[in-house]
Amino acid sequence: MTSELHLGANIPGGELVADQEEGSALLPYAELCVTSNFTFLTGASHPEELVTRAAELGLAAIAITDRNSVAGVVRAYSALKELARLRDEAQSNAGAAKDGPTIRSQRVTDHSSRQTVPHFTGQTEAPTLSAAPLPKLIAGARLVLTDSMVEWLALPTDVAAWSRLTRLLSLGKRRAPKGECHLQRADLKEWGQGIVLIALPPDPLDDAHPKAARSDLLAIARTFPGQCFLGAAPRYDGRDQARLDQMALLAQGVNLPMVAVGDVLMHRSARRPLADVLTCMRTQCTIDNIGAHRLVNGERRLKSGAEMARLFHRHPAALRRTIEIADRCAFRLNDLRYQYPDEAQDNETAQDRLERLARAGLQWRYPSGPPPKILHRVEKELTLIREVEYAPYFLTVHDIVQFARERGILCQGRGSAANSAVCFVLGITAVDPAKHSLLFYRFISEERREPPDIDVDFEHERREEVIQHIYDRYGRDRAGLCATVIHYRGKRAVREVGRAMGLTEDTLSAMSSQIWGWGGPGAITETRLREIGLDQADRRLVQTMELIDEIQGFPRHLSQHVGGFIITEGRLDELVPIEN
Repeated sequence: MTSELHLGANIPGGELVADQEEGSALLPYAELCVTSNFTFLTGASHPEELVTRAAELGLAAIAITDRNSVAGVVRAYSALKELARLRDEAQSNAGAAKDGPTIRSQRVTDHSSRQTVPHFTGQTEAPTLSAAPLPKLIAGARLVLTDSMVEWLALPTDVAAWSRLTRLLSLGKRRAPKGECHLQRADLKEWGQGIVLIALPPDPLDDAHPKAARSDLLAIARTFPGQCFLGAAPRYDGRDQARLDQMALLAQGVNLPMVAVGDVLMHRSARRPLADVLTCMRTQCTIDNIGAHRLVNGERRLKSGAEMARLFHRHPAALRRTIEIADRCAFRLNDLRYQYPDEAQDNETAQDRLERLARAGLQWRYPSGPPPKILHRVEKELTLIREVEYAPYFLTVHDIVQFARERGILCQGRGSAANSAVCFVLGITAVDPAKHSLLFYRFISEERREPPDIDVDFEHERREEVIQHIYDRYGRDRAGLCATVIHYRGKRAVREVGRAMGLTEDTLSAMSSQIWGWGGPGAITETRLREIGLDQADRRLVQTMELIDEIQGFPRHLSQHVGGFIITEGRLDELVPIEN
């Protein structure tokens, strides 16, 4: 067995912390309690890093369970698909290699954050994944209730359970201010059917109100018999065996099977300093007065089955249940199916309606009669639209543009849609195909099978009227504006990390002045620090610069797209949570 050691130079307080490596991953274990950095200002690792580390450790499964959110699950899913691709590629290149395929760490550009972030291991060496299958990804959430001290890990078992979870989260988010989620026990009782629920009660060694927690556990357990478990997590304070024994007694008292969880915040212990800085940002303090909020060690990391077995050696059934629960959670993100609104009206199919409107538009655009080449062009486009079944999308845009023009709201289609004669005769764009050479196959292609990209600009002062019209037409359960993720980068990373580390405002202003554009890791060089009069050998400044580079690309909060709508045939909140 080998270990990677992070000495005191990298970890405040000088502790010796070991990350157990792949050789220790001999016992089956599924980590069911993982907080990613999409629990903003709390989780200290990207979902991609967590999934890849789980693969390195040979875990059977990993559940991404962010606080009242499922936002981190998608990137974890994408990372697992990429790992599978790289592994297949390595196997095809190396054949049946004795030690298994090697997947090298990579730093790639995340297009949503425009930052180069570690999507895989973050190591400089090339680790070898275990011969075991890649870990199963479980999509879930950590439900924090406003009227209970008990938190619940919610792990859907099928598509119907996922839809109930997203509707539950939508309910809590819609009744709360932006960025918050207000859920109560009654909500969980109403929407928890089909979801594996793992209770995370207060620490039994420190809980001043044990009867209240016990009452909450019994209330949920009686509502969902066979679905509920009691999660037990070590705290690494020298009292864990007593703590786990007390949890086992509590589990017997409320008739809930005890299951082991790691309560993970990071993929490796080296992220502990960043976790403390995130805590400072969240609690608005500095690293000098963080006090009891500071992590006492780096153990809130992913661990192998062998490590967890040592911690739970008196309760081996708690580890076995992690595998049983993982097997019950059959839901996969690729089970979800998005369906666009049909847009048929008055017993007229979408395609027939589109063809009727397009031919009427020909008479409107060409009162003296359309040129033969335009007639041929429109018919050719309509034939392709029929083949790829995109008529509903054209109708949606047409109807929105028609609404705007009826009310005198200025609007104009732009971009690649200007290559479409159908868009022209529908009144969406203004580029006359009779006067210009258009490239329709740049706009829509049967081979690519990609939905057409029709961008329409509306006058700024009246855009809200169009937004409200879309809500009125499709309903708020079927339509929503896209969320966008705001990331740490450049000047924001410098200022927020610098404040948490206790640097002065003058120093932060000088450092920020050295960043242009998006910034990124290594944007402020030693030469630039010297030019603005800072001592690049100062220990605090060196640590701050390392943390600034590390936080680049971390999500900070969710924002709102200025006009990108998602609309569905069924309920949107059965696919994803909707919030204010």
